[in-house]
Amino acid sequence: MTPRLTVVVLGCTGFLGRHIREAFETAGAQVLGVSRSAPVRLELTRASTDRLRGLFAEADADVVVNATGLIWGADEAELTAVNATSVARLVEAVAGLNRRVRLVHLGSVHEYGPVPPGTGITEDVPQEPATVYGRSKLLGSRAVLDAAHAGAVDGTVLRIANVYGPGAPRASVLGGVAHHLAAIARGRKTGGGPGGRPGDAPDGGPVAPLRLAPMDVRRDFVDVRDVAEAVLAAAPAPSVSGQAVNIGRGQAVGVRRLVDRMIALSGLAVPVVEEPRDDARRPDAEWQRMDISRARRLLDWQPRRGVDESLRDQLAAQLAGV
Repeated sequence: MTPRLTVVVLGCTGFLGRHIREAFETAGAQVLGVSRSAPVRLELTRASTDRLRGLFAEADADVVVNATGLIWGADEAELTAVNATSVARLVEAVAGLNRRVRLVHLGSVHEYGPVPPGTGITEDVPQEPATVYGRSKLLGSRAVLDAAHAGAVDGTVLRIANVYGPGAPRASVLGGVAHHLAAIARGRKTGGGPGGRPGDAPDGGPVAPLRLAPMDVRRDFVDVRDVAEAVLAAAPAPSVSGQAVNIGRGQAVGVRRLVDRMIALSGLAVPVVEEPRDDARRPDAEWQRMDISRARRLLDWQPRRGVDESLRDQLAAQLAGV
């Protein structure tokens, strides 16, 4: 990457955006971070096309990275507003600039929908998402790709696998497990249980079980720092405009295996109870393994971090309160 690049990172304080911003800064780029909180305050769903275009022009941006997105705790209208409508407005803003700017949009593996077990998900797999989230993300990605195919923008979509690593949100499965384990560890240090409450096995005895939904699915997980490096590689890549590129580890790993391994790495004896799930809450995809051949070919990128490193660093970050 050319150190003189000026990069605008939308959603720079989120889980993905924070790591992406740090990766560009480490590489020597000039970075303008934009989010609802700081450094530049802007709510993407409320920003007009003119406001966005003015922001990018004033920054003299070479690259715009859209790391915004909504996953949990939202209804269809909210998901569509954040993941689709605001992206279409972003595309329009970039298309109206007086200079060519690379737009890197973060999509999702859930845009593909269910595939048969054993299938490697290539970028050419039909996109048939089974959830509102997946459909809203697909609408946003199509807005970028359609504009790129029409020559209106220099845009690419990175379809990201399930992300873990330092700073993963508590609402995610592994983020919730890390939070639970860190609370137990802190409680024992302070003479209590989770959160320091007395009576929760301060002596290292049995603790209450970790109760989770059934974990009988196999998913592709990728470290957030590997994702950031993929975005870094996509910023100057000459052959990605109009392309969707899968970013994952290329492995389908059992979620229960990951949970058990995180518990083992924590050194805590925490039992896990899988509680029954009703049919209405079945997972949208029981198998996900992304084919990352295109990322290797076009971005010269592949994941560098192993499962244990990602889980251990996620635990450490949670213990540190990151």
